[in-house]
Amino acid sequence: MLGRLTRTLVKVLVASLIVGTMLSHFGISSDQLIGAAGLSRERIEDLARQGVAWALPNMLLGALVIVPVWFVLYLFRPPGESRD
Repeated sequence: MLGRLTRTLVKVLVASLIVGTMLSHFGISSDQLIGAAGLSRERIEDLARQGVAWALPNMLLGALVIVPVWFVLYLFRPPGESRD
């Protein structure tokens, strides 16, 4: 599974590099694209902060339930059992 994820990430990175190079060749910048979408860098930063402010408490709350349950299941797993 980790190999598939790594391959996908490499493909996305290479495709992003190619598209970024092409856009740069035609003189298109990220500021122009953001402006064409009707946004500003400040607005995007504000949206990112709001997203983190919403997600972080919810992730911590979920971890308060998930981590102890996982730990108990891990402790009571039969010895020698492998996931492979």
